[in-house]
Amino acid sequence: MLGAAAGGGLPQWNCRCEVCRLARTEPNRVKPRTQSSIAVSVDGQRWALINCAPEILTQLHREPALHPCEGERHTPIEAVLLTNGDVDHVAGLLSLRERSPWRLYATPEIHGVLRNNPIFNVLAPDCVERLDVALDSHIELLPGLLVRIFAVPGKTALYLEGDEVEIGAEGEATIGVEFALHGQRIYYIPGCATLTPGLAARLEGADALLFDGTLWRDDEMIIAGVGQKTGQRMGHMSMSGTDGSIAALAGLNLGRRIFVHINNTNPVLIEDSPERREAEQAGWEIAFDGMEIEP
Repeated sequence: MLGAAAGGGLPQWNCRCEVCRLARTEPNRVKPRTQSSIAVSVDGQRWALINCAPEILTQLHREPALHPCEGERHTPIEAVLLTNGDVDHVAGLLSLRERSPWRLYATPEIHGVLRNNPIFNVLAPDCVERLDVALDSHIELLPGLLVRIFAVPGKTALYLEGDEVEIGAEGEATIGVEFALHGQRIYYIPGCATLTPGLAARLEGADALLFDGTLWRDDEMIIAGVGQKTGQRMGHMSMSGTDGSIAALAGLNLGRRIFVHINNTNPVLIEDSPERREAEQAGWEIAFDGMEIEP
């Protein structure tokens, strides 16, 4: 787990909500977290990133397995896969530009977003191979690691919104990732607006689920006085409530349940909070930077 926080990280640079204040003053109660990204490997030597946060250089520096280990120029990172076009998931690509070869996987729609922004041309085409991935198709992300992407209900990235915003649309703009290895299935879904019957059926029997944990309650940012949008307006399910993810996923047969992509206002980040106890009593873990998950 390179980064477990939602956009803005924790503490957010301009926020003094209770959670951010505690992250600055009492890190034993609230662990600081960087923005959402994970690194995956089969052998501990060849790695792929799922999303590329703005803090990617900091994230790579603190993980020795991701350091160069051969010659004068080297990286164990062989591929990056994007789940959407959000700033917190693509901005770090600009830091991986020093002419080391790697592959960039995304849906055609997300690749189109990158092509339309010329700043991403710093990823030289003779080094970075951009590969389209079709929904519900398999790719061998790393030798021996099969990955399948699939649409989840979401919305377009904030900076791409027009006058009308469709919330909960299923298409190429927001995807989940299925990892298959040794007969086990692990899902990574950092953004999801609602749990549809089809998505629930897909997740049934998974060995681990890393799921969107942006907000504890839908009006959380409004109550905290730091924003005017609800979680639904941002394209995210809340954790709590009768229509929240804890309740919606409670009936599924799952192995580990882990919340990722957690917003800086979410009280579940306070380790001794009632919300944290409620989530843990329901069988959920709260992701943190450096967390390791082994099949």
